[in-house]
Amino acid sequence: MDTGQEGRMRLPEESCTLVAVGAGPAGLCAAREAAACGVRTTVLDENDKGGGQLIKQIHRFFGSREHGAGKRGFEIALELAEDCANAGAEIRLNHRVLGFFEDGRLLVEGDFIYVLEAKAVVLATGALERSFPFPGWTLPGVMGAGAAQTLVNVHGVLPGKRAVLVGSGNVGLIVAYQLLQAGMEVVGILEVEDRVGGYEVHESRVRREGVPIYLRHRLLAVEGLEGVEAVLAKDLEKGTVKRFHADTLCLAVGMIPQAELASMRGCRMVFVRELGGFIPWHDGDMRTDRPGVYVAGDAAGVEEASIAMDEGRLAGVAALEDLGALSPNEARKRKEELKRRLNLLRGGAAGRPRAMAKERLAAGWRHR
Repeated sequence: MDTGQEGRMRLPEESCTLVAVGAGPAGLCAAREAAACGVRTTVLDENDKGGGQLIKQIHRFFGSREHGAGKRGFEIALELAEDCANAGAEIRLNHRVLGFFEDGRLLVEGDFIYVLEAKAVVLATGALERSFPFPGWTLPGVMGAGAAQTLVNVHGVLPGKRAVLVGSGNVGLIVAYQLLQAGMEVVGILEVEDRVGGYEVHESRVRREGVPIYLRHRLLAVEGLEGVEAVLAKDLEKGTVKRFHADTLCLAVGMIPQAELASMRGCRMVFVRELGGFIPWHDGDMRTDRPGVYVAGDAAGVEEASIAMDEGRLAGVAALEDLGALSPNEARKRKEELKRRLNLLRGGAAGRPRAMAKERLAAGWRHR
């Protein structure tokens, strides 16, 4: 670290052409597109493994070959990281981005703190688990479903013996099944709505294992002295209260886009309920309103891992076009194919609200 005039310390500085912040599916796919075109590319991630949420996924994906159909999530994560590195991108793990400033420079903490300057930055920072307060929510044994998944699938540690899950979306259903596979008992899944929120294939799997799904049931409280001992839920149809004996409560109640760096950079932020909350405004090519700044994956709106992959590729192509590394004609063809695939992924009743929200953003809608 140098000391400049007036005794001020100067941080080490580096530069590259494109930086992807986040080594999840979106960031790795964006970086792979750039590196494959010969662009000097760096990927930054605060974790010690690449792949993002995919490293926790032990179930097989379905869909198309381009999105890893038939493979398990952690296998897809390994392939994406390997493809990215083989294309020539530098992947820096255990590197946390502390700031993203209006001059376009990133403040990064790795083995030391340094400044990184890039002509293009793809923000693929993912999402955080949503939570909410209730009596007993600070007791040991209360956790997000993703945290339970990390303990079981990444570290091989059981969070408890008997679990209750809140939320019947895909995350709640998948984690319930994975806890069963790991040897825990799942005594029930609570869902405040009158129907299951996840895919039928995941619902059928947990029902076949004998896990009851309690529709129209609202979590009231958790009881216990030094940890979770019981979970209380209200039956909204009958008005009665059920007590479940459990030592673990997993919340699967949605995700929140992690968009702080975009906000720090001065990107226009908009609230989109269908996409999880506040996100950076972006057009159909994943460009924000800040030149050279792109967004992809859950940071651009919480959706599926397959969508994150193609949004990352789309952001990478847009950045390459803006950098002059791809001709407008080449970029147009590639973007048309990626958008076609995204439209297919967002097809059906479940994906339509998010598809419409993305269409409004692309059309210039900037507030709600």
